[in-house]
Amino acid sequence: MTQNLQHIKSQFYRDENSTLWQRIFWNSLYMAFFLLPLDINLPTPFFIIAMVSGSVNIFKGDKGYEAKNKVLLLFPLYFLVLVGSLLYTENLSDGWGLIQRSLSLLIFPIIFLFVKEDALSVRKLFDFLLYGLLLSFFINLIMVKYETYEYLISLPGNESVWSLFSKGWAYFLEMQFSSLVNPGYISLYILLVLSYYLKKELTNFYRFATVFILFTYLFLLASKAAILALFLMTVLLIGSVQQKSKRFLLIFTLILGTIVFVSNPRITNGVNRNMSKMVEEVNPTISLSQRFLTWEAAAYAINEAPVFGYGIGDAHDVLIATYKKMGFQENYENRYNAHNQFLTTWLEAGVLGIFVLLSIFMCLAVYLRRSVNEFSVFLALLIALLFESMLVRFNGIVFFSIIVPLLLKERSILSSRVIRN
Repeated sequence: MTQNLQHIKSQFYRDENSTLWQRIFWNSLYMAFFLLPLDINLPTPFFIIAMVSGSVNIFKGDKGYEAKNKVLLLFPLYFLVLVGSLLYTENLSDGWGLIQRSLSLLIFPIIFLFVKEDALSVRKLFDFLLYGLLLSFFINLIMVKYETYEYLISLPGNESVWSLFSKGWAYFLEMQFSSLVNPGYISLYILLVLSYYLKKELTNFYRFATVFILFTYLFLLASKAAILALFLMTVLLIGSVQQKSKRFLLIFTLILGTIVFVSNPRITNGVNRNMSKMVEEVNPTISLSQRFLTWEAAAYAINEAPVFGYGIGDAHDVLIATYKKMGFQENYENRYNAHNQFLTTWLEAGVLGIFVLLSIFMCLAVYLRRSVNEFSVFLALLIALLFESMLVRFNGIVFFSIIVPLLLKERSILSSRVIRN
């Protein structure tokens, strides 16, 4: 028991040369990253604690400003552009609510200008995210198994064993596997963890089992954007392999893996509309055809106000009104957002907003061109923002405002060498 407690304590940030505020900052981030895949509300208090302790550390700690990281100032600039859009928005209540949720875009990048992270402290961010993903997987597995069991006992009693198995398996696959957190977010977390951990070979059973569970999780989540990102990431990684025999083996594995993923009925047949009411209310899923309609409506609305947009408070209301105007009834009834962060930003803050956001991603592409492994992470983030409006929910905003600035550091979190204290 004592050894287990010692092992748990060793996972947290305990640098003897650090200040109390630094320890609070990193350990709060660790807990927040652990809770990210478990619930949309649980990590919020820890992110707030991290913002407060990190801000205090700026004034109490070393003022070692790194000029090479001035690119991080693009995030506060993006935040200020959103604040400026309040001047011409009518729905100030919704706009102010989103500004409050977006405060981490202002605070965390400034904190990271002054925080010099060592390799161990950054690696632990991914460790805790991995622990949260594994726990999330087993929680969702139990929930879906229970739903499947309830479905099976509702069937007539004259079903054969094979019939029960085939119907149960089909029902299991068609269930939405993440009912607590948006599947797109979970998929992005998995892709980033895989990119970080697959830098090393699978040399032991624990590492192999972990990667297998994460791939299984991706399969069951059935996120088309994540599968596309995974395919492109794998192609890039295969292209970097020099040994021909190993490359052919990886190509064969990629083909088999693609067949397995595409065989998921939620990929081939779309969204299952027979999911439980509870799951639909907590985390509604949008089909690919509906997502195309949202993009069409968003583009139409942007064309009406391309320069300034509609302001951060009115953008979503205008999009909903456009659904009704264009006859997209299901999108209108479900009040879908644009499901594309670039379109959402253009609706909110016009040309200036989209220019700043694209500048962040252009800088990220330049920084992560250093290796195939790092550039594959850029692809995962880019595809995630192409298919989801990540910067409208607090969890998406705060994750973006932590991970991307760390990637833009002189030595990114995926680099083989990270700045030491």
